Amino acid sequence: QVQLVESGGGLVQAGGSLRLSCVASGRTSSRYPTAWFRQAPGKEREFVAAINWNGGNTNYADSMKGRFTISRDYAKNTVYLDMNSLKPEDTAVYYCAAGSYYTTRAMGYDYWGQGTQVTVSS
Repeated sequence: QVQLVESGGGLVQAGGSLRLSCVASGRTSSRYPTAWFRQAPGKEREFVAAINWNGGNTNYADSMKGRFTISRDYAKNTVYLDMNSLKPEDTAVYYCAAGSYYTTRAMGYDYWGQGTQVTVSS
């Protein structure tokens, strides 16, 4: 089993930056593909970014590419999402997920964090 705990959300003005953290624990916690998803009020959960277990491959949704960066710190069993040039449209609950394979589909992930709120004001 894998447990995921997210942190780093908050309130930021448009154009600002935030770093989200996802700390993993449990069996082989650093050996799972990991992704970030988000869900805004009234919208379906959408893919944000993914990283494979060794950090050699990453994938981003088109609207995030060039603004967001996903990375790993193996010593801390942590995956980060660095968000820059934030827009009001980025306001959502952000979720960390881990699973058995590298995918952009939410259904492909087995373990989820509790979510952290990101609010971007105009």
